[in-house]
Amino acid sequence: MNQWRCARRVQGIDVSGIRKLFDAGGPDAIDLGIGQPDFETPEHIREAAIAAIREGKTRYTPNAGIAELRSAICDKLLRENDLRYRPDEILVTAGGSEALHIVMQALVEEGDRVLFADPGFVSYRALALIAGGRPVGVPLDETFHIDVERAKEQMDGARLFVLNSPANPTGAVESEESIRALVEYGNDRGVTVVSDEVYEHFIYEKKHHSPARYGDDVITINAASKTYAMTGWRLGFIAAPEEYVQQCLKVHQYGQACATSISQYAALAAYTGDQTSVRQMREEYRARRDLLYEGLTDLGIEFPRPEGAFYAFVPMGRERIRQAIEKGVIIVPGEAFGSRAPDHARISYATSRENLSRAIERLGEIVG
Repeated sequence: MNQWRCARRVQGIDVSGIRKLFDAGGPDAIDLGIGQPDFETPEHIREAAIAAIREGKTRYTPNAGIAELRSAICDKLLRENDLRYRPDEILVTAGGSEALHIVMQALVEEGDRVLFADPGFVSYRALALIAGGRPVGVPLDETFHIDVERAKEQMDGARLFVLNSPANPTGAVESEESIRALVEYGNDRGVTVVSDEVYEHFIYEKKHHSPARYGDDVITINAASKTYAMTGWRLGFIAAPEEYVQQCLKVHQYGQACATSISQYAALAAYTGDQTSVRQMREEYRARRDLLYEGLTDLGIEFPRPEGAFYAFVPMGRERIRQAIEKGVIIVPGEAFGSRAPDHARISYATSRENLSRAIERLGEIVG
């Protein structure tokens, strides 16, 4: 008998395919695998954190987050998303990842079906399993958008529908019509929509539409990580009806106590301060997207132009994906994101134009 016993629900989950590649490649490798902005956190945000340290703001905060940050998040949601929330409907978390985990733990009963796009972000399936739920992938159409009618067929009897727009790994941005249809249909059938909006500010031709505008049974999840290049600060939030927030708070309280105090004061500066850096990052990502898309299509690789986030989801075939990684172009195989696109690879363009040009050149040696 093995004395080192662990829960089956954890043993059955593999380590993220993205994290496996985090340290892959040699010294000359070009990392297009990790979804992390290569920009520095804006200076005014860093200065706010330093000031918080100097002022001794290093103790526990209220479990739900400091009052001024929750108020600032309410202001942000009204200003940018036309959503009205009260501070007691906001829960500050240790990043968007903890927010997703908390929601799954608080809402999912044993055996509940949890729906999400396939291909979709790797955490949705794993977190549903950890919560005791049954993860179910929803198919996408040929342009990587959610097939609304097929999604409706799967909604009956489901507990959650996780909606991610702009999407990781595809870069697809859902239309207002699709989002409205999914929310209204789901809410009519008792399905809570969980909206993961961490890439909301990185949209290039279309517009972001928050699902909470179209229904009451919606939980919005967001984070400072991508918008303000604050991945290591671990600061996110949940915006939801107070009844949900109170239950989520229990999970957060016993598992985390509170988000890091210093990160909360940094996020306060982020949400209330100058937003110029966000616009600058978006325009640079747009230029990088165009460089990557044009470079790959010139090689004869056809795929939908990414509409948002900073990823391209590219059909390459498993052998070419393996060859690319061997050549030091670190990309993530599609199998990491679900069962429906094993011959695709996610390519992150959250890196310099120089790195992207070098990567295209190496990929040309494989494709050619």
